[in-house]
Amino acid sequence: MLKAKIFVELKPSVLDPQGKAVTNSLHNLGFEDVSQTRIGKYIEIVFDSSDREYVSKETTRICDSLLANPNTETYRFELMEIMS
Repeated sequence: MLKAKIFVELKPSVLDPQGKAVTNSLHNLGFEDVSQTRIGKYIEIVFDSSDREYVSKETTRICDSLLANPNTETYRFELMEIMS
C-alpha cells in the first residue's frame, strides 16, 4: 500500500487574506518577527496499490481534477509505503 501526502499551496502571485489575518494575529500575540504567513492544505490518500508509477499518475489526476485549482494553486506530493 502507498500513501500520497499532498501539499496544496496558493501561487506566490495570489493574495492570501487568511494568511494575512494569521500574520496580524501573530503580531498581536507578540510574534513580531513573523513577516508573512501563507495558508495551504494538506491531504493524505491511501492507495491499495504498491505500484509507484500508477499511484503517482493517479495522485496527479486527483489533484488536477479535484484538489487543486490550477488558476490559483500549485501542489506537490510525496509517496510513502505503509504497512496494512
